[in-house]
Amino acid sequence: MPRPAARPVLAAAAAALLIMLPATPTRAADPRPVTDRPGTVHPVGEGGGPRAAEPAGTANRLDLAGSRGAAAPGCATPLAPVRPVAATPWPQRRYAPERLTALATGSGITVAVIDSGVDRGHPQLAGRVLDGADFLDPGGDGGRDCAGHGTGVASVIAAVPRAGVAFQGLAPRARILPVRVSEQQVVEGREAGRTVGATDFARAIRWAVDHDADVLNLSLVLYVDHPAVRAAVRYAVNRDVVVVAAAGNLHDGGDPSPYPAAYDGVLGVGAIGPDGRRADFSQAGPYVDLVAPGGEVLTAAPGQGHHRVEGTSYAAPFVAATAALVWEYRPELTAAQVSQRIVATADPAPGDGSGDGYGAGVLNPYRAVTETGAGPVGRKRGVGALPADRTEPALLAQQARRAAARDRALAVAAVTGAAVAGVVLLAVVLPRAARRRWRPAP
Repeated sequence: MPRPAARPVLAAAAAALLIMLPATPTRAADPRPVTDRPGTVHPVGEGGGPRAAEPAGTANRLDLAGSRGAAAPGCATPLAPVRPVAATPWPQRRYAPERLTALATGSGITVAVIDSGVDRGHPQLAGRVLDGADFLDPGGDGGRDCAGHGTGVASVIAAVPRAGVAFQGLAPRARILPVRVSEQQVVEGREAGRTVGATDFARAIRWAVDHDADVLNLSLVLYVDHPAVRAAVRYAVNRDVVVVAAAGNLHDGGDPSPYPAAYDGVLGVGAIGPDGRRADFSQAGPYVDLVAPGGEVLTAAPGQGHHRVEGTSYAAPFVAATAALVWEYRPELTAAQVSQRIVATADPAPGDGSGDGYGAGVLNPYRAVTETGAGPVGRKRGVGALPADRTEPALLAQQARRAAARDRALAVAAVTGAAVAGVVLLAVVLPRAARRRWRPAP
């Protein structure tokens, strides 16, 4: 079922309301795991130095490099509390999300964050986090985050503005669907905590798709092509879901192929720093479709406050948020078209625009939302739907729900526009009528 088309008149009226504000940079620290044996899944985000060698028998394990912050209640190793940060992070200086607010905020779009859980109690995530799933502790709803990684990723997407805090998510009205698969964190320089295996990781992807996720954010890396994960990604892509994955932090380890980022149909995301250049840890290869901020990134910490992190883990959610913005603004697009649009509107890489490890270039959310005529671009591997299998009733129902939600949003916008037009008309007509004492014009 096609999505309803966006209304050009309303879009033009919204564009006239744009306001641009300045922003300033900040600092981060995220782990860069060294090469592990094939089959280990890594979170490619923050933490402390190189990871310690794993015990035998951990192949196909999902590992999340832990975050620092206030851990959720019941966590084995509580995280140190952190304070709110008032300064404006450098990615907001680059992207100025307030420019997009009049056009799109991610409203009506659900982004699944398959990670360490998402703390819905953080003041900037309150009301944005749905009941999800916990594949680590059955019966949970994904709202427990003992590592801080998932909360940070989710905040890049959907943190709402708050007084006294400059940081906000790129798509602050998007809904976050938390799917918990790990509680790893860094303790005294070593990763500690439980994770699920690759098979359960694949189950988590399917669960998110079956529970109406429009976009999947996978800030995780598996350095082996696991058949269950490959099939789960195919399942998502064939059901019109945008899949975004981190490209990995092992550039110094020889750039091993990272999955799911290396699968066709997945947007693989590398990282840049505040200078706009590829971060030294960010992997380079044909699986990098584009790059986004991943060095010195400010994110929300569990409980409250913020911390600075780095890693391709934190570049991926900027792209996932952009997908939410594009889909709200252009609901008629398919998932493949959303991905193609994001790649086609990327800014050129620094220098001659063809730098290694940049893919098509640097993410530009504003261009992705507003630029006309953006379509497929030449690339080393395709970002698009895998061959579709049969259309299922669940997919049709999901598309119908999306269409209904966006129709309601457009209807509200139309009523608001009509009301504004009426006020303007009265402001012009009434004074003229008063001057003529309500006599018909000759």
